[in-house]
Amino acid sequence: MHSTTRLYLIRHGQVKGHEERRYNGHTDVALTDLGIEQYHQLKDRLADTHIAACYSSDLTRCRVGAGIICEPFGIQPVHRRELREVNIGIWEGLTWQEIQSRWPDEWQARLNDLVNYRVPQGENLLEVRQRVMCVVAEILERHRGQEILLVGHGGINRVILLETIGAPLANMFFIEQDYGCLNIIDFFSDNRATVKLLNG
Repeated sequence: MHSTTRLYLIRHGQVKGHEERRYNGHTDVALTDLGIEQYHQLKDRLADTHIAACYSSDLTRCRVGAGIICEPFGIQPVHRRELREVNIGIWEGLTWQEIQSRWPDEWQARLNDLVNYRVPQGENLLEVRQRVMCVVAEILERHRGQEILLVGHGGINRVILLETIGAPLANMFFIEQDYGCLNIIDFFSDNRATVKLLNG
């Protein structure tokens, strides 16, 4: 009999400024009223689970939701800086349109090599995978056989999901992660893993 560790992986709720596609990265943006409501809906959806621990990014848009969902379980969320969104450097806080108009060559260079291209003062996806998956491995080891909640970001969640199914980082945007979505991943003691729910 193999013990199963279940990870409930959530993307934070809707944030202010969502109307335009933009890179928030490490910028600490606030949630909208809908973003808060999405967390309350997730709290109800997860009410019958047996969550034993919660980890989240240390940015407000994740911290708030971790607190809302964990309150009925009596769990104190652990906030980890390593679970922050991709650091997009000098592009942080800017819309896609602003970036394309100011740095058209750099924008195209990133599209041409999503994995290795690093925005000035930012990080590339290889560096993101390194920092995130080290923490995920640590969490899974610490909570073997338990149910865990992780409140993260669109980019971070995609990295975790791609790593789980053994897909290349270049496929980052083949996976959708809507605001307030739920993913469920089961990890088995024989090193297998199964994505049970994607972008739910």
